[in-house]
Amino acid sequence: MASISASAKKGVWPDGTKMDPWFENREKVDVNTLGKRYVITEHGVENDSTLIQTKAIQAVIDKAAAEGGGVVVVPQGTFLSGAVFFRQGTHLLVEEGGKLKGSEYIADFPILETRIEGQTCKYFAALVNADNLDGFTIAGKGTIDGNGYHYWEEFWIRRKWNPQCTNKDEQRPRLVYISNCRNVTVQDVHLQNSPFWTNHIYRCDHVRYLDCHIFAPTTGVKAPSSDAIDIDVCHDILVSGCYMSVNDDAIAIKGGKGTWADKAPENGPNYNILIDNCRYGVVHGCLTLGSE
Repeated sequence: MASISASAKKGVWPDGTKMDPWFENREKVDVNTLGKRYVITEHGVENDSTLIQTKAIQAVIDKAAAEGGGVVVVPQGTFLSGAVFFRQGTHLLVEEGGKLKGSEYIADFPILETRIEGQTCKYFAALVNADNLDGFTIAGKGTIDGNGYHYWEEFWIRRKWNPQCTNKDEQRPRLVYISNCRNVTVQDVHLQNSPFWTNHIYRCDHVRYLDCHIFAPTTGVKAPSSDAIDIDVCHDILVSGCYMSVNDDAIAIKGGKGTWADKAPENGPNYNILIDNCRYGVVHGCLTLGSE
């Protein structure tokens, strides 16, 4: 890693090719420039931490998109939800003291065609989903919490009953899934307690993770396969200034799995990835290469 760091400081990749100036940009997105603010409690979402309000939160996102885009704001308080889907022109701001918290019921996460463990297949949506967006931001000093304890506990019970139990046998959603997107920034937010992978980006380019705090427990009831960031068939990715402590790999670079993985059109290479100035708590590997 020392040689990579040294070459990055010189503005070149380890093979000597010039690094795009985009990788020098650590400036945070000013959410005030992203359009109208849609504070969810001003648009039909109750400030009640006991209610699952997936439909109401999705309605705010859809309203913002229909009106030309803007910033969906999670204010102070805890708001329970299943899977929500961001649209072109919409962004997410979780204010300090605010928490978007995942439902503990897998039924609140619809089954759809997605990407998981190096394969394209039917699986559960994540808590926060963004697909085919150009320009998407997740920001704020608040928290996106996967509420994973119930899922972890059941995973370990199932593993005790069947030691061959795989990750997908115990049905668990991811925290954030961003696919087929470009010009994405995830900054400052706390991403924690994911039932499964914490952040998964697939077929994306020009994605920045800046100063995020990514956590899942590594003691007590551990969070199985709670990878901090999975980078899957992506290019031009920057991870800078983040803290990662999870019960699996911090950053895993994936491109497909199986005997004929190199023949499948949904698979592919990863390139132009820069990771710098990050800190790690307990992880299985700071960086792993290759898929399952």
